Amino acid sequence: MADVLWEPRPDALERTRIGAFMQWLAEGKGLRFADYDELWRWSVNDLDAFWGAVWEHFGLLGQTAGRVVGSRAMPGTEWFPGTTTNYAENLLARAPDGVAVIARSQTRSPFELTGAELREQVARAAAGLRRLGVERGDRVVAYAPNIPETLVAFLATASVGAIFSSCPPEFGTRAVLDRFTQIEPKVLIAVDGYRHKGKEVDRQDAVDEIRAGLPTLEAVVTIPYLGASGTWTELLEEPAEPRFEALPFDHPLYILYSSGTTGLPKPIVHGHGGVLVEHTKVLALHHDLGPDDTFFWFSTTGWMMWNYTVSGLAVGTSIVTFDGDPSHPDLHTLWALAAETGITVFGASAPFLLACRKEDLQPARDHDLSRLRQIGSTGAPLPAEGFHWVSDAVGRDVQLVSASGGTDVVTAFVAGVPLLPVVAGEIACRCLGAKVEAFDDAGVSVIGEQGNLVITEPLPSMPVGFWGDTDGSRYRAAYFEEYPGVWCHGDWITITDRGSCVITGRSDATLNRGGVRLGTSDFYSVVEALPEVADSLVVHLEDPEGGAGQLLLFVQPAPGCAVDDALRSRITTELRTALSPRHVPDEIIEVAAVPRTLSGKKLEIPVKRILLGTPATEAAAKGALADTTALEPFEALARTRA
Repeated sequence: MADVLWEPRPDALERTRIGAFMQWLAEGKGLRFADYDELWRWSVNDLDAFWGAVWEHFGLLGQTAGRVVGSRAMPGTEWFPGTTTNYAENLLARAPDGVAVIARSQTRSPFELTGAELREQVARAAAGLRRLGVERGDRVVAYAPNIPETLVAFLATASVGAIFSSCPPEFGTRAVLDRFTQIEPKVLIAVDGYRHKGKEVDRQDAVDEIRAGLPTLEAVVTIPYLGASGTWTELLEEPAEPRFEALPFDHPLYILYSSGTTGLPKPIVHGHGGVLVEHTKVLALHHDLGPDDTFFWFSTTGWMMWNYTVSGLAVGTSIVTFDGDPSHPDLHTLWALAAETGITVFGASAPFLLACRKEDLQPARDHDLSRLRQIGSTGAPLPAEGFHWVSDAVGRDVQLVSASGGTDVVTAFVAGVPLLPVVAGEIACRCLGAKVEAFDDAGVSVIGEQGNLVITEPLPSMPVGFWGDTDGSRYRAAYFEEYPGVWCHGDWITITDRGSCVITGRSDATLNRGGVRLGTSDFYSVVEALPEVADSLVVHLEDPEGGAGQLLLFVQPAPGCAVDDALRSRITTELRTALSPRHVPDEIIEVAAVPRTLSGKKLEIPVKRILLGTPATEAAAKGALADTTALEPFEALARTRA
């Protein structure tokens, strides 16, 4: 039986934005739906009607040509042909007149921006960029944290019709140049440094290296974040009226990047219109965000959740920017932030929530979370015990929205919704407009069975393309080779007969024991629940002769612990009992640290490739690693096993 932890209010249809949307469809369009499942099926089967309704219902700004979908081919779908719009104009038109941006930082004092102040600063910054020669299609890049200046720079860039891209200042110069050199920027906006765990981190030398490595730069604007001097005020010095370029629906808005674990990060281009309609839909209808809300998702400017949070302005919500270490001075930091700023929708990564659980935090007991109504979780599968911790320690009346999507679509395609219950270990639904299916090996859609996560109808926020990929070959190879005409995302998913979803890890990191596919998340939820374990990583080395191969579990012990025979025995027992004998690893190996990407994802595939003989320099791009030395122990192990 489903382990239900939260249920919608009886009057959810009357109190939520999705309920208002359904009422509007019934009264204005004659479209009536008995439940969420019926609404979802309509949304993915009549793309023209659904996405046209999103545009009309939310009053999005732009000159429309009346058509919603031209060509439906994937890749190459033609969305809103003939329509012009501007993402920044839409956000600034709907930003709250009161406090729009709540800024908190571990480097400087708190402050806020009203909607009027934000609009004025964006207008001034856009005029400043134009004075620097920035025109439609130029690239403006930021080496800056999650602070209001970065937001202003982004919206100013979008106002001009230029293209924005960002990296946080904790990225090393190699990682930054691996990304920015590909897109040949005209202007760099950068901070001079920041504070980490109370210590100053000067980045002026790094900025100089980045400047030297970008020959196309014509100007560098410095934000005086750590020090007292910079040229940011000069960019904003002249008063200006808001001015927004009317842009084609698919005009590039920003460039995000893949993790780059096997080469240069892919520069993924997203468009003004696609981001606007998709984020408006998911934030208003799935998160139920509106003018009475305060929205926060912990993110740096190098993760798509920063872009996702910024779009909260599009639905009239106040947003919180936070720059700092969420574990400094301890894991209470973000919960104290939620209490102090009155956050209503709070998002974080699944590993953060699990770390809080492991430390036995009791946020509802220790902080005033009376305004909090929803917790968001993404970045990795959240196991059932994470759901229970949120229910027990944060609040049974707080809805947990476990979501999954990606930088590739800059959104979630499976998430929660105010009309459906929260079941432990499950993602509540497939999002409106996202025709997510599970394909078996024959390419047949299955229910109740694990399959490849695919999207079989176009989604507006699918990439415009990859920067520099003039013939589209890299884009097609990334998503459409496995099933021509169908987006293959690379995750394992099970869709239940109730419409909920369970994601069990990357399909390219499959653990296939005796013909049974096992998801890596199954291992981590058991192993990392043990207090002696700080982190873990599992890989399966297949036998080319068809045998069982080797299942290797790497364990980073908690401080003061060691991976000794007693811990190995306990891990083995827990895996056999909680999962199955097939889950018992052949070896359990202690490591000092689990290698992760800059965005925090475990490097399962690179480790597997190294253990199979691929040099570390080929298995993973150095600029993608959070710790550039973390793969060395695995390379040493590979040599001893050769």
